[in-house]
Formats: sequence, structure tokens, C-alpha cells
Amino acid sequence: MSPSHKFEDLIELISILRRECPWDRKQTHDSIKDNLIEEAYEAVEAIDEKNFEELSKELGDLLLHVIFHSKMASETGSFTIDDVIFRISEKLIRRHPHVFSDIQVNGSEEVASNWESIKLKEGKESILDGIPKHLPGLIRARRMQEKAANVGFDWSEWQLAWEKLNEEIDEWKETITMQNPEKRREEFGDLLFSLVNVGRLLKLNAEDAIRLANNKFEERFRYIEKKLEENGKTVNDSNLEEMDRYWNEAKRKP
Repeated sequence: MSPSHKFEDLIELISILRRECPWDRKQTHDSIKDNLIEEAYEAVEAIDEKNFEELSKELGDLLLHVIFHSKMASETGSFTIDDVIFRISEKLIRRHPHVFSDIQVNGSEEVASNWESIKLKEGKESILDGIPKHLPGLIRARRMQEKAANVGFDWSEWQLAWEKLNEEIDEWKETITMQNPEKRREEFGDLLFSLVNVGRLLKLNAEDAIRLANNKFEERFRYIEKKLEENGKTVNDSNLEEMDRYWNEAKRKP
């Protein structure tokens, strides 16, 4: 079998692997669910790096998982890849009446508001339904804030959210001297949630920002390790003053 550009050929390829490869044959929905998450993050990394050749590969890995899960489901009569395609097509048409019917809208904000209204008519109990509980905390906070904002529950300007942030900082500071770690954690969570909200109103994505900060820290700390290694030392042989000097060197690097 040769590589192909056709979707049908990919489905057939995965079907062959499912039949003939011992590893593929023994997999279940549960056994590869973490791999699905990993592939999604690898695609995000390619997007952040503006590496579109890599992105095309990672999207292929994601497509593999969509087809693989569909293939396993078809073996038990749960659903098929055709059902997956039909259901997403039906949902997109239903939730875009301004495109596929005569409903008129005024801009993207009204589209977002209508989207939430349509979801509630579909049987959702809350506009927050559908946000996975296992999403990374910063992403989940932003998505909840966005959904609430779509129906008008939002600050009118970022300065008001900033005032709330300062209020949360003061409340968290009060817990530092308390012998109540649970309360301290709760207030710290409120502080983070408010910070995400300020960022959202300023068009800043908290998850993107923390990834950038993490990458920056990693790059600078690796620079410290490299400089110490050049001098025959490790971080365990060093001290804060020396490491801080190399840290500042790393900061000055272009």
C-alpha cells in the first residue's frame, strides 16, 4: 500500500492496521486517550512556533486518532466515521442559522450569543456545559469567562476587572498569616481566576502567556546549567549568587 492524499485510503489503512498489527489490535478507547491529548498539545506547539510543516504532521496525528476511535467504535456497533462526519456537519449547520437560513446578525458578538442560546435549546442545562473539567485550569477559566461574557455577564471595561484583581490580592494576603492552608489555596485560586479575566479583557490568552513564560524560564535556566558545565560545575556545586549572575547574562542575550 502506498501513501495517498485520499481520506478513504487513510480509513482503509487504519482498518488494515487494526486487523493485522498486534499493537493496534489490542488498543482501546481508554488505552490511547492520553495520546489524543498529547497529540493536541503537539499541534498547539507547532502553532506557537509557526511551524506549518510540523503542524500538518500533527494534524495528521490528530486525524489518525479520530479515525482510530471511530474504527474501534464501529467494531462494537457504537458509531462509525460516517456518523462522526454527519453529526459535526449537522451541528455546524444548526448553530449557524445566519449562514444557512434567513436570520440576520450584527457582528461576531451576536453570533457568539446566538450560539449559546442554540446550545441551551439543544438541552444543555447551563451555558457552561461542554467545557471539559479536565482542561488545564487557565484554559478552563478563560472558556467559562468567555461563555458568560457571550450572554452579557462581563465587566464593561478591563479597569473594573483590575480593581477586582487588586481586591483578590488583598484577600489572599490576609490568608498568608492564617493557619488555614485550604483558605489560602481558595483565595489564591480566586486571584488566578481574576488575573485570567483581566488578561482576557485585554485580549491576552493566559495559557499562551504562561507557556511563553515557562519557555523563557527553561531557556534561561538551561543557560545557567551550560555556563556552570563550562566551568566544570553543576547546579549542586553552585550558589544563588553565581546562578543569578548567569541568569542576568541570559536575560541580556538577544
